[in-house]
Parts: sequence; structure tokens; C-alpha cells
Amino acid sequence: MELPKFLLGDNTDHPEDIYIIHLDYPRFIINLKDDEVEFLEEPEDLDENELNSEMEGLIEMANNFYDREMERYENE
Repeated sequence: MELPKFLLGDNTDHPEDIYIIHLDYPRFIINLKDDEVEFLEEPEDLDENELNSEMEGLIEMANNFYDREMERYENE
């Protein structure tokens, strides 16, 4: 099975929060309510500057993913 790069998630215990889960390396979850990022694994092969640079791009991709998903949802 090939997994998608991003998933949307929610939780009934936190009804105001929407999560984007990144399934590729480095795996992390973004809470869109406050933009908090929680790593599921620490990227060991990237120094801090590389990680910051890569995360900027990944967060941008996650935001674009969310926008596309919401547009698709609204059009259905």
C-alpha cells in the first residue's frame, strides 16, 4: 500500500483542533489551531539549519494540501 504524504485528522476530545499528519520522513503533526509542530521522530541526518529550511517547505506544502482539501470539500 502506498500511503499519501499528508492526512487530515481531528479528535473528539479537541473539537476546535485540526491536524495535518505528515507521513514521509521526517514524520510530524501540525495542529492548525496554533501551528504547533510535534515530531513523531527526530530527524537525525539534518542539522538545525537544514531542518528549519526543510520544515519551512514542508509546512508550506501542508498548508497547500489543507487549502486544496477544503476547496474539494466545499465543492462536493
